[in-house]
Amino acid sequence: MKPRISFLLGVLLLAATTPIANGANQSRPNILWITIEDWSPDLSCYGTKGIHTPFVDQLASEGIRYERAFTTSPVCSTSRSAMMTGFHQNYIGAHQHRTEDKKPLPYGIRPIPHLLADAGYYTCLMSWKTDCNFLPDQKSDLFMGVDWKDRDPDQPFFARITFGGTHRAWNRDPERPIDIKDVELPPYYADTPLIRRDWANGLEQMQLVDREVGALLKRLQDEGLADNTIVFFIGDHGRCHIRGKQFLYDEGTRIPMIMRWPGKVQPGQVNDDLVMSIDICATVLEGAGVTPPVPLHGKSLFSDDVKNRRYTFAARDKMDDTHDSMRSIRSKDFKLILNLMPERAYCQFSFYKEGAYPPLAEMNVLNLEGKLTPEQAAFMSPRKPPVELFDLRKDPHEIHNVADDPEYADVKAELLAELTRWRNDVIHDTGVSDAFRAEGVFPDQCPSDTVGQWVQDHADEYDFKTYGVPGWYPTRTLEQWRQVREMWKPWVFREPESTMKRPEIPFTKKPKDRKK
Repeated sequence: MKPRISFLLGVLLLAATTPIANGANQSRPNILWITIEDWSPDLSCYGTKGIHTPFVDQLASEGIRYERAFTTSPVCSTSRSAMMTGFHQNYIGAHQHRTEDKKPLPYGIRPIPHLLADAGYYTCLMSWKTDCNFLPDQKSDLFMGVDWKDRDPDQPFFARITFGGTHRAWNRDPERPIDIKDVELPPYYADTPLIRRDWANGLEQMQLVDREVGALLKRLQDEGLADNTIVFFIGDHGRCHIRGKQFLYDEGTRIPMIMRWPGKVQPGQVNDDLVMSIDICATVLEGAGVTPPVPLHGKSLFSDDVKNRRYTFAARDKMDDTHDSMRSIRSKDFKLILNLMPERAYCQFSFYKEGAYPPLAEMNVLNLEGKLTPEQAAFMSPRKPPVELFDLRKDPHEIHNVADDPEYADVKAELLAELTRWRNDVIHDTGVSDAFRAEGVFPDQCPSDTVGQWVQDHADEYDFKTYGVPGWYPTRTLEQWRQVREMWKPWVFREPESTMKRPEIPFTKKPKDRKK
């Protein structure tokens, strides 16, 4: 059993061995914030085919399920930095994924758990991951403890917990395996057995996480705390598929969001407002009676600001050593993505994705063989259009770019103006530097068969920390992608009870010796 899974199970079993003060006499509510990793609204309560998530479904039936909930960034550290503060990650200088030279928060901003601790709450992080791109970033510096059992009698608590199983690699579910015929793929992925099996494996892993969520909610009930505890359930960003995580399509930014608040929120609601993950921060502080020293970017979910919101915004910047930059604005009917580095391929080299995403090999093979549909091949292009615009009423999968269609000229102009205002006035966007773009730094074409091999071989010659890895595309030859696909097949098609280890894909490990 993996260490962090053992840790979480230990947390859930504490109720059986540790006496807890009943919080029924508290004047302020407890707050439990549950996060799952890398997951879109792929739950049975959201209508996803093939999956069975009864515990999350029950939570949704007891509160509000938000249909249009979005994170501010499509990767964990930047998204979590925003959720730890209530501010867009670019505004607080936390927008580069895996930041090494972290800085303290600017403008007098303080982490949400610090504000709640000052107000008398016991704050705890019941899992291991903080993943913040600012200081302080350590669990012990951000939270008071690791479990609500350690609070004083009748002291309200603010508890956060992350269930990380939905982050790849994914375990299969022996109790309820999912047949590949029962899943539904979006049209931008090739409909092949390998991609279907990989998709079903992810849904099976979510079923396992659902049971962990159920155990935690049962503990809350068994300890007599459920009636005075606000429960939030969200994903930190969208699903970990090729076009999801790291990108600003809905697959990368739309998340499940559920809130249960007994006595405050009527059960069985479905909400259609445009809401953001950082709105939870403002709602938490409002529920606790805390006024932040600096007004948050997020707004209370009960506020007119949210009810009347016209747009949500998101941003993507560095992903490990993969440099790219894009911004998006979304209304209920339209999505516009501004690609600040259109010269880069969507699928430029990523150590992480090439070593963890089996469908990436399948899609690259089919693309190099000329077997993808135009909608599927668009994401495998060596360049991006400067602007992407989608009519979500007709095109919910965001596969038909109408940015150059005269019929949408007014919509495009309006969204670009609003996006520019947000960039200038809200996040103080610094854009893309010459060093970040790295033009003229590397050879024009990849001298090796794979980008990863070249980066490993030249780690002592180039400053990849400053310039990122080269944006050459394709990142492997057709023959090498075929070999990678064959390596993935046994893993993807393994039996539910299998103990097989995930294969190590060649040239997907970051170099150890790197030029400083």
